[in-house]
Amino acid sequence: MPSYLTVKQEATTNNVADMYIDGEIVTDEWEDSDTSAAGFRDALKSLGDVKEINLHINSPGGSVFEGIAIYNMLKQNKAKVNVYVDALAASIASVIAMSGDAIFMPSNSMMMIHNPYTVAVGNANELRKAADDMDQITKASVASYLAKAGDKLDEDTLKDLMDNETWLTAQEAVDYGLADEVLEPNQAVASLDNPFAKKFKHLPVQLLKQETPKPEDKPSSEALKQLEEIKERALQSSSALSLELLNIKENF
Repeated sequence: MPSYLTVKQEATTNNVADMYIDGEIVTDEWEDSDTSAAGFRDALKSLGDVKEINLHINSPGGSVFEGIAIYNMLKQNKAKVNVYVDALAASIASVIAMSGDAIFMPSNSMMMIHNPYTVAVGNANELRKAADDMDQITKASVASYLAKAGDKLDEDTLKDLMDNETWLTAQEAVDYGLADEVLEPNQAVASLDNPFAKKFKHLPVQLLKQETPKPEDKPSSEALKQLEEIKERALQSSSALSLELLNIKENF
């Protein structure tokens, strides 16, 4: 069973499954935190006929088509889907979040929506086609956002938000209809590793992961005490040396 899937029995007649997307959305899973459409499909099949799925998301996004596939799997599943944005649902991860019958965001979590991007090489005609293809691919995400938002968000406003790579707070996501409820702050605060963050244009500075000093890098209280003692002895030695030099000078 994939590491991002756990199943718990809440009652004899009511199965509830907890699923987690805690890393990138990929085609091939190399890291424990990776989630692919194929892996997610197998995880869903292993659940059987559960009544409810709690999907927890903390992801910077990844492959568009893998994410769209996961979104559609959840929409087609008979279970009620509750989505919890534990810290961050960015890029295609935010589209997966739209599969929820109910979407919950702690007040310190974030959601980012933008147009998909790609890398292209070729002549002018090939590059124009690549741009046209991206416009077509964008429509899949637009449809997913609008289906969830209802009358809280029109297509023109959504286009502006996506064009500008918009980072939404939990309350802003609710205001736009892209989430349903703001929860109390979660201990898992939204953040991103620097290498992945380079892919985004308007990443809020506070989302960059800060390096946490290792415990061994911080002097212990005992080490600080020893440093103070060394300092005191040095001062005493300095005073004694000064006095000795003074005596020598007087003897000359």
